[in-house]
Amino acid sequence: MPLTDTAIKKAKPGIKPAKLSDEKGLYLLVNPTGSKLWRWKYRVDGKEKLMALGNYPDVSLAQARDKRDQARKQLAMALDPMAQKKADNIARKLSQEHSFSAVARDWWAQWKASRSDNHTVSVMRRLEADVFPAIGARPVAEIQAPELVAMVKAIAARGALDIAKRALQTSGQVFRYAIAHGKASRNPATDIKPSDVLEARKKQNYARIDGKELPDLLRRIEGYQGAAVTRLAMKLMALTFVRTSELIEAEWKEIDLDAAEWRIPAERMKMNTPHIVPLSAQAVEILRTLQLISGHSKLLFPGERNHEKAMSNNTILGALKRMGYQGRMTGHGFRGVASTLLHEMGFDHAHIELQLAHQERNEVSAAYNHATYLVPRRKMMQQWANYLDSCKGGAVIAGKFGKQAA
Repeated sequence: MPLTDTAIKKAKPGIKPAKLSDEKGLYLLVNPTGSKLWRWKYRVDGKEKLMALGNYPDVSLAQARDKRDQARKQLAMALDPMAQKKADNIARKLSQEHSFSAVARDWWAQWKASRSDNHTVSVMRRLEADVFPAIGARPVAEIQAPELVAMVKAIAARGALDIAKRALQTSGQVFRYAIAHGKASRNPATDIKPSDVLEARKKQNYARIDGKELPDLLRRIEGYQGAAVTRLAMKLMALTFVRTSELIEAEWKEIDLDAAEWRIPAERMKMNTPHIVPLSAQAVEILRTLQLISGHSKLLFPGERNHEKAMSNNTILGALKRMGYQGRMTGHGFRGVASTLLHEMGFDHAHIELQLAHQERNEVSAAYNHATYLVPRRKMMQQWANYLDSCKGGAVIAGKFGKQAA
């Protein structure tokens, strides 16, 4: 008679294992320990075999019969169900080992060695948040370009265009790693350019004051009544005209006060190449003052509430607003003002552009180019600092730099 759920539930363990038979070779093995195990007996090539189908009640009677019937179908096709199950398990394991997420984590472990902790953590966070949910479980060798397009569009749909582009770029690096280690044969990310699938974003024009308004702004910064760290951040931004993110995320290990240099690593730069900022005597003085305030932290400008995180990128914008420059000036605006005035003063365009880190540089030449024109740039930055001092004092410099107005 076929087994019933009632009979199974009533079955009690005895001194020896007992078999409760169902149909077509299926039975329940009741052990003295109380465990109840599904087994299926079959023959292949004249040999009797026994296949485990799971434990009761995790596998119900109906589920055990379904597993038996599936195995019988394989047997009818001249396949050994147990050998097939083993092969499927091996294939599943290989699939997991070669999944995009597994390969990406291997790539990340190797790639992070020469990068900063902040950058590597950020990249993995983006992978886990945006990439793995879309393609992480897929075998890396089977992923096609349309899957990447769907992933990129989903990220961009929430307004995160930059993150969408970075997700595609990072995915491409993972595929290259997979190819190098024999886990894939091609890189589908090379079939796509962000411009193929993403709408172009209009170039943002940052609010900035006119050069003639600079003296008043500098005096207002000197008299700023807010946090001293914020005032020093604005002064340093005016002197160095780096990007806001490059300033607020700066770490003390990047600063060499004796050499009067600030070396920003590639992973913190928009162009992904290292950048040297020659420090004027005025900038060094500000940094020595700042060191008394935040020198105990790894960051030059730690946040007020969490010293492990950098100052908010809205801090400088908020300070400018309080000084009456809302809609007229931003942190990024210092770059535009410096560019305009330095060109008017007659400095070489290449020196200015390189100091603004506008020039794109390939990986081969990056190690050289970030130090290009360092001597004339050092002179330019010192003269720019002197010019700012003259502005605060009321003097105005006309025409070529160095021609002081009477």
